[in-house]
Amino acid sequence: MSDATAVAARIRRAYEDFLSGVTPPTDTVRSVVRDSWARSLKRGIDPGITDSVAVAPAAPPAMSDAEFAEYRAAHPITAVRPLVQSLMVDAIADSGVVVALTDQVGRLLWIEGDSDARDKAGRINFVEGSVWSEEVVGTNAPGLALAVDQGVQVVGPEHFAGAVQEWSCAAAPVHDPVTGHVIGVIDVTGGREVAAPFALAAVRSVVAAVERELHSTAIDLADPKVFSASGRGAGPRLSVLGEGGYRWDSGVGTRSLSRRHAEILVLLQAHPQGLNTEQLALHLAEDGIDPVTVRAEISRLRRDLGPDVVGSRPYRLTVELGSDLADLRGQVAAGGSGLGTAIAALGRGGLLVESSAPGIVEIFEELREDIRSRVIADGEVSVLRTWTSSAHGRDDLVAWRRLEHRLPVGHPDRAVAGGRIRLLDRRYGV
Repeated sequence: MSDATAVAARIRRAYEDFLSGVTPPTDTVRSVVRDSWARSLKRGIDPGITDSVAVAPAAPPAMSDAEFAEYRAAHPITAVRPLVQSLMVDAIADSGVVVALTDQVGRLLWIEGDSDARDKAGRINFVEGSVWSEEVVGTNAPGLALAVDQGVQVVGPEHFAGAVQEWSCAAAPVHDPVTGHVIGVIDVTGGREVAAPFALAAVRSVVAAVERELHSTAIDLADPKVFSASGRGAGPRLSVLGEGGYRWDSGVGTRSLSRRHAEILVLLQAHPQGLNTEQLALHLAEDGIDPVTVRAEISRLRRDLGPDVVGSRPYRLTVELGSDLADLRGQVAAGGSGLGTAIAALGRGGLLVESSAPGIVEIFEELREDIRSRVIADGEVSVLRTWTSSAHGRDDLVAWRRLEHRLPVGHPDRAVAGGRIRLLDRRYGV
């Protein structure tokens, strides 16, 4: 029996025990899934449910075809559908999976994929117009992503509805750049291939690109603050990428931060809409940490930095905070020579490589993919050289091929690039 099969069997036994009234041991199923099962059961959701609209009483009101078409066309997530198609849908053609875009209540607005995959998904009512919130069909990736406001992966028997347990899915929420509110979810649903860790990483990268696109269209170009030199005003500044530890500069003094406090500040800056205790706990540890511990850390952070830095219900920053991470993001967005600086900053790593907190790992993965995508898209030879010479890009076959293509015939570095391409082909069997 393979490890994946053994894990699936263990989760299925825990699921069956749970439905019979036995609380599964903590080491048999992830807490984020176990908690979702508990909420699903408490809401009276039928584990045998197969029709997410017609059966579940918690579903939002049904729409006529005309109403749905009008609603979908006007929804903000529809505006980024072409970007999702270019970044993800085109890459998964004929792979047996589907990509879905939902609204803020879990209604499936768009489902992309080859016709066979969409027909198969239709057998579990995973169709445009149906609602896949946790409140309606129980534990599933789109619904759980909305419930906990973070990227999640739900594999096979982790689903609450028995009819869905042959599927796996990975999903992450998309936020409005102005209000910070969740406007929908991007989801990938399929078979075993979606159970691999890269599936969630891919979804998160696409969400990051989508949120950047939404932000670029939301910026008021008449606002002079958009073009301010420092980009951070006179507020405090957080530094987490250097080699001298983690620092908080209040403007009148500087103090060192513990890793945990640095993690919390980075996470709150990355989630301006705020995080509740459960969400922050899941961002800080794979299986979460005790809520009392979260509250204690926030209390110590307020004691060290001042009572007005972090608000409550949900936890959120109440000051304009500049940071070297924000600077790095700005360099990536600007492109050009700024990418070289961004690559160097990513190479130093700091908190991004020293922390194992899931939320920080997610930010690191997104930044690394953002830099890589921009480097390859821009195709600047000097920046491609910097990337392929870095720890993160030296084995990047696509980048080496892009560099080879950009160098003129006869250039000595073109031969070096060609040699590295052949080496990577042999090494990884690409």
